[in-house]
Amino acid sequence: MTAITKPPVFVVLQLTGGNDYLNSVVPYTDPYYYDNRKGTLRVEAEDVLKLDAEFGLHPCMKPLHEIYERGDMAIIHGVGYPNSPRSHFRSMDIWHTCEPDTVGTEGWAARAIRELDPEGENPVTGVNIGQALPRALVLPGVSVASVADLSSYGLLTGIEVEEKRTRLLQRFANMYGKAIGTGAVNDYLARTGLDALSGADILKRGLASYESTIEYGTDEISRAMRDIATIHTADVGTRVFYTQLIGFDTHAAQQPTFERLWTEVSRAISDFWDDLREHDADDNVVLFLFSEFGRRVRDNGSGTDHGAAGGCFVMGPSVAGGMYGTYPDRKPESLDQGDMIPNQDFRGVYSTILEDWLQLDSIPIVNGHFEKPRFIQSAPTELSSV
Repeated sequence: MTAITKPPVFVVLQLTGGNDYLNSVVPYTDPYYYDNRKGTLRVEAEDVLKLDAEFGLHPCMKPLHEIYERGDMAIIHGVGYPNSPRSHFRSMDIWHTCEPDTVGTEGWAARAIRELDPEGENPVTGVNIGQALPRALVLPGVSVASVADLSSYGLLTGIEVEEKRTRLLQRFANMYGKAIGTGAVNDYLARTGLDALSGADILKRGLASYESTIEYGTDEISRAMRDIATIHTADVGTRVFYTQLIGFDTHAAQQPTFERLWTEVSRAISDFWDDLREHDADDNVVLFLFSEFGRRVRDNGSGTDHGAAGGCFVMGPSVAGGMYGTYPDRKPESLDQGDMIPNQDFRGVYSTILEDWLQLDSIPIVNGHFEKPRFIQSAPTELSSV
C-alpha cells in the first residue's frame, strides 16, 4: 500500500438503541441461532451474504459485504464490557466516557481532539453532525462544531462587521455568566461562541467548494455522511467526525425497522466511500461503527430485548479486513441472563484506533491498558500540522 502522508481522520457512526448483532453478523451454521430466532427474525442460511463457512451478513447489507470482499472492512466480535447494565443511557455513558464503574464527565473522543489540537487552534478539529452533542465529544476547553444541517449552518456569518459579532457574543456571555457565574465560565462561553462563529465560517467555505457526482439517498444517515464527505474534501483540518443514527431499539416489529435502517446505513456508507475516492480523499480515513450493546439471543416474538455483547465494524483502505476476536458462545449454558457474554473490551478497540491510527497514547484517554485487536494495516508515516 502507498504510504499515507496526510493526517489521519477518524469518523464515528453510532448506531443508537442497541443493534441486533446476532442478525447483523449471522452465525448461519449454528443450530442454537435457529433454535432462538423464529419467524420473521431468523435469517435463513441460503439468504446470508457469506463471509466465511460460519458467518455472514444480513442480506440487506450487500454494499457492506462488497466492502468486506474488497478487504476494507474489519468486524470485531464480542465487544462490550463486564457487568452490562442493559440500560441505554448508562451503557452509552460508559462507551462515551470509558468509565464503567463511575459516572464519567469527560468524553473519550474529546480527549483525543485535545491531544490532536492541544492549543485549540482549529475550531473544526472535531465536528459532530447531528442535533445534539454526544457526551463522547464533551470536555471543558475543547470546542466541537455541531452541525444539524450543513446547508443552513453558520447563518451568523452573515453579520459582516467583526465588531458587531464580538458585541453579540459578549452579550451572550454576560447573560449566561449572570445565571451560572462569571470569571472562567464567562471566558469559556465567550471563547466557545467565538469558536462557533469561526467554525461556521470555515465550514460554509467548505460547502461552497464541494462538488460530487455521487447521488446520496434522501434519508437521515445519507445526508449525514454526505455532510462529512463535504467537510472532509474541503480539507479544513477536521480530524474527528461523529454522527449517529437512532432507531435500533427494536423490541417489536424488528424486521421492517432493522432492514430499513441497515439498508440506509449500507447504502450511505458505500456512497460515502465512492465520494471520497472520487475526490482522492479516502486513504487517510477510517470509519468506525458501534452500538451501545447487542440484543438478547432469544427473540420475544417480533423483536429482541436488550443484551450485552455486540460487535463493531471498522472500514477504510488502511484497515486490515477480516474478522477479529471470537464470536461469543450461543449455547444456553454459556449465556448470562439470556445474553452473549462480551470477550473484547470496547476500550481495547478504541486503543487500536487511538494508537495505531491516530498515533496517540491511549492510556490516559481510555483510562487504562486493554488488549488491542490489530485491524489497522497502514498508518500515516508523516503528520502534517493542523
